[in-house]
Amino acid sequence: MTSRVMLISPAISEALREARFDDGWPLDASGLRGAKAAAGTLPTAHRVCSSPTVRCRETAGALGLDALDAPELAALDTGRWRGSTLAEVGAAEPEALTRWLSDPEATPHGGESVAALCARVGAWLDALAAETGWTIAVAEPEIVRAALVHALGVPGPAFWRTDVPPLTAVELSGRAGRWNVRMGRPL
Repeated sequence: MTSRVMLISPAISEALREARFDDGWPLDASGLRGAKAAAGTLPTAHRVCSSPTVRCRETAGALGLDALDAPELAALDTGRWRGSTLAEVGAAEPEALTRWLSDPEATPHGGESVAALCARVGAWLDALAAETGWTIAVAEPEIVRAALVHALGVPGPAFWRTDVPPLTAVELSGRAGRWNVRMGRPL
């Protein structure tokens, strides 16, 4: 019995272009066009879900997916940094940002730690391992990173060593508690 999970990162948005901690920004025209162009290229899925963020829901819709919001795939809670750019946070709180980027347990922003995010996404993946067939999830880049950390069994700091470009797919296939990974297929 094999479970297959396709994690699709959202299309480009102004917030992604600006390296902004998400605060509900929609896709831009370019992102919407790219997602619409990829509609119809995905396998038939038994389950379709989405991170409950604007850009993930819009990407799913543009791809022609009738996705349900999955609370387990909620974006990383970046607390008071939400809405700020990485550069703004780096200028205002350089030590805090450095700590956050090097320690998966750190929460200098007052939100969720990367370690907690990885545990949450790992629990979601473990539950899917008992299901057969395809699950497609349109998920924020940090959700995809957390899934990779869990699937590969790598230490938490590896979270920051993985780039997840917009509108790409990472495929996981697993059974008996073991996942195999196919990386970064463009849609």
